[in-house]
Amino acid sequence: MLDTSNLFLRGVALEALSQWSATLKTFQQKLGKHFARSEARLAVFDYIQALLSPVERKNGWQMAEQVGYVNPYRFQHLLGRAQWNADAVCAEIRQYAVEHLKSETDILAIDETGFLKQGEQSVGVQVQYYGTTGHLENCQVGVFMSYISAQGHTLIDRRLYLPRSWTEEQNKRQKGAIPEEIEFATKPQLAQQMLESALAQGIRPAWFVADEVYGNDGSFWWWLEKTAKQPYVLTVNKKQPVVIGWQRYRASDVVPDKDSQQWQRLSCGTGSKGERYYDWASVAVNCDRSGGFQRWLLFRRSPEHPDDPHFISYYQVFAKSDTTLETMAQIVGQRWRIEECFKFAKDSLGLGEYEVRSWHGWYRHITLVLAAQTFLTVLRHQTEPAIHSRTPPLTTATIGSLAAFKAARGLLSD
Repeated sequence: MLDTSNLFLRGVALEALSQWSATLKTFQQKLGKHFARSEARLAVFDYIQALLSPVERKNGWQMAEQVGYVNPYRFQHLLGRAQWNADAVCAEIRQYAVEHLKSETDILAIDETGFLKQGEQSVGVQVQYYGTTGHLENCQVGVFMSYISAQGHTLIDRRLYLPRSWTEEQNKRQKGAIPEEIEFATKPQLAQQMLESALAQGIRPAWFVADEVYGNDGSFWWWLEKTAKQPYVLTVNKKQPVVIGWQRYRASDVVPDKDSQQWQRLSCGTGSKGERYYDWASVAVNCDRSGGFQRWLLFRRSPEHPDDPHFISYYQVFAKSDTTLETMAQIVGQRWRIEECFKFAKDSLGLGEYEVRSWHGWYRHITLVLAAQTFLTVLRHQTEPAIHSRTPPLTTATIGSLAAFKAARGLLSD
């Protein structure tokens, strides 16, 4: 008797494999145009293939062996001396992500992550705050932008944070091969640079979200409001100054009473343990209302600790005046997606496993990790409806075993 169930599953698998191959080929074509020399073009496809592979460590030797090189010199050349523009490739990645993942409630999120380092040779390294441990560590810090939509989320831009010593001491600039035009910039200024690049490409997200580092910088959120006209939700601290009517307050001064009807219990989205419910309230504050915008202070309270002010989080919101409290809560609940992006990129794609010390080397490796993550996110979005959960989840391990990813030099035959 014919096993129709096996035939069906085989058909689903073949359909998925065909779609994977087509997606990879299209992605390679988009990136390939930024590499004039065929050697660099083949090397970058191999590099991305190695990042996507299940190899345990994404260092030069193991990645080279994964794609059949006898040594890592070709990859070292790609990250060092080869002629290509990492910013142009990054712009291509941004456009590709938005083109394939666009939704009506898309979000751009900004956050930073650190990379522990030994010694003082890597560009930008010094003892500074390292978010993973919450302590001062010898590390590099990168500021990243993530694109978040109903279709998926992925990192799409990056900036290396340079402490002042790296921009003001000439010997350090030379050691790190820092371009002459690069000057000191705060993390909010780096965030603004990335947002300006996205806006210049025509990317207009429904929302922008970031944590307290950015919410406490008045010049940054003022730029978001006055120049970019960009709706946002920014975490702020309890001392955030606001004006209501003719009176100046701190955010903690205007928190509604614990029994006030202003508090509403709302979910900010689904987590690993189900819906994440908190108590929410908002208070409108003074702002320029031209264009139909309004600014609010938004408060989130733990339902288990309604009497303890230490369990209240503060946000500043700028959006259309008809924006509901439920919408604000939902947007707050999406900011953690960028943390998911960091975790996956570090655990599976070698985000922090680079062996480069220079400015260009850092940007090139990080850009290619963004390319790998964006490709994988788009691939997952395109294939999951077809496979209907009848095949194993799409991971770097399953991709690493596919023939499509083992084509010579990362190229596919017709």
